[in-house]
Amino acid sequence: MSPLSSTFLPSPAPADSVRAVLRTIPRVLAIAGSDPSGGAGIQADLKSIAANGGYGMAVVTALTAQNTQGVRAVHVPPASFLAEQLDAISDDIVVDAVKIGMLGDADVIGVVRSWLTKVRPGVVVLDPVMVATSGDRLLQESAEAALRALLPLADLLTPNLAELAMLLEEPLAKNWDAALEQGRRLAAVTGATVLVKGGHLDGGECPDALVSASPGFEAEVVVVPGDRVPTRNSHGTGCSLSSALATAQARLGSWEEALREVKPWLRGALEESEILEVGRGAGPVHHFHHFQANTARELAGQPAGQSGKDFMEELRESADHHLSSIYRLEFIRGLVEGSLPEEQFAYYLSQDAIYLNGYSRVLARASAMAPTEEEQLFWARSAQQCLEVESELHRSWLSTRPVQSGLGPVTKSYVDHLLASSLAGSYGVLVAAALPCFWLYAEVGATLHTEFQATGAPAGHAYADWLRTYADEEFAAATRQAIKFTERAARAGSEAERQAMVAAFGQSSRYEVEFFDAPRLHA
Repeated sequence: MSPLSSTFLPSPAPADSVRAVLRTIPRVLAIAGSDPSGGAGIQADLKSIAANGGYGMAVVTALTAQNTQGVRAVHVPPASFLAEQLDAISDDIVVDAVKIGMLGDADVIGVVRSWLTKVRPGVVVLDPVMVATSGDRLLQESAEAALRALLPLADLLTPNLAELAMLLEEPLAKNWDAALEQGRRLAAVTGATVLVKGGHLDGGECPDALVSASPGFEAEVVVVPGDRVPTRNSHGTGCSLSSALATAQARLGSWEEALREVKPWLRGALEESEILEVGRGAGPVHHFHHFQANTARELAGQPAGQSGKDFMEELRESADHHLSSIYRLEFIRGLVEGSLPEEQFAYYLSQDAIYLNGYSRVLARASAMAPTEEEQLFWARSAQQCLEVESELHRSWLSTRPVQSGLGPVTKSYVDHLLASSLAGSYGVLVAAALPCFWLYAEVGATLHTEFQATGAPAGHAYADWLRTYADEEFAAATRQAIKFTERAARAGSEAERQAMVAAFGQSSRYEVEFFDAPRLHA
C-alpha cells in the first residue's frame, strides 16, 4: 500500500452537486500566485484562458518577486482575505471551471478546500505547484500533507515529473514507462485523472498522457504524442497548460478532446516564444501567437493564416511536418523492414476497417453538400470504395486473424472529429478535414513503396503484398482530385471559412500520425 493511501481518501461530493453545462465562452477562475514578470502564475493563466476562448477571473494566493531567472521572495497574504476573494466571485458569478496553481501554505490550502467543497465547480484542474522550473521551492514542506488531501477534489491533476514523484514519495521517473506507472498510482489513490507530462524527459519526443482510474474513460491511458520544441523559453509552461485544459474541457466536455486541442496550441506558443524577447533567462511562451500572427499578416496586406503563400501551399507545409513525424514511427519502420509484430499489424487493420466505415459516411455527406455534379460523383464513389476496402479487409485479413480489439481511442477521436466537421455546415471545412486521409496516406504509401522496392523486396517479407498496393495509381489520381476540390472550396469560401479549413486539416493530420502510432501503444 502507498504511504499516501490514508491521505488520499476522496471526499464525497454533495448529493445536489451539479456539473457544468458546456459553454461557448466558459467562465474560468484561476486560483494561483502572481508572477510580476508575466510569464507564469496568474498572469499566464489569464492569457491561456483568453487564448483558448474563455473568460478569465483571478484570485491571488501568493505574491512573488521573480523574473525569468528565478524566484527571489514569496509573500503569502492572510488566508482570511483569500476566502473573501473566493466568496466575492462565487456569490455573484457562476464558475464553469477552476484552475488551481500555487497555494503557498497549509492555511491557504484549507481555505481553497473549504470553498471547493461548498461551491463544487463543474471542472477543477489542480496543478500541484511545488517546485518552479528554476528549481525554487514554491510550497512549504509543512503544507505538503494538506496539498495531498486536496487532490481528490480535483478532476484533473497536472504535476510535472518532479512533483509527481514528490506526491507519491517515490524517486523521480527516469523514463516514460516509469512516469506512466507513477501516473497510474496517483490516479488510483486520488480518483482523479492525471496528466503525465513528458516534457522533462530526455530525447526528441514530448508525449503527454491522460491516466484515469475512472470507468467512464475509453482507455485507462490515452497518449497524445508530440515532438520536443528546442527552446529555452519554457517559463510558465505548466501554468499555461493546466489553465488552457480547464478552459477547453469546459467547452468540449472531454479531457481527451481538450488535450488534443490544447497541445498544438502550446507547441505553437513555444515555437513562437523567441518573438517576445522577454528576459535574459527562461523566457515566457507566446500565448497569443495564433492571433498576432494573423494580425501581422493582415497589416502586411496578406490574408490571415497564409503568410504570403497560397492556401494549398500552406497546407502542403503543414502536411510536411506531420509526414516527418509519421516516417519516424516504429510502426512505419517495422512495416518497411518486415519486422513489425503481426499483432500490431492486425490491430492496425482492425482499426482501419472501423475507421473506413465512419469515413465512408463522412464522404457521403461531402457528396450531399458538394456544389457541382463532378464533386458529388467523386465523393460518392470514394465513399463506396471505403466500404469495399473495409469488406475486403475483413474477408482477406481479419477473418483469419484473431484481433482482440474494439473501437480504439484514437480511431474514435478521429472519426468523431470527422463527423463533427460534417455537421459544421461548411462544405469546405468538411473536405479539408477529409483530405489528410487521401493526401498523407498517398504520400506515405508512395514513399514506403519506393523504399521497399529499393531493398530488393526480400523473400519472406511479411508485408510485401501490402506494400505493393501502395503503388496504386488510381488512389494517387483520386488524391489529386481531392486536393483540387479542397482548393476550389477554399477559393469560394470566406477568410473565416479558410481559417476553419486550416484548423480542420491540421487536426486530421495529427490524427493520421496518431493512427499509425496507435498499434505500438496498444501493444
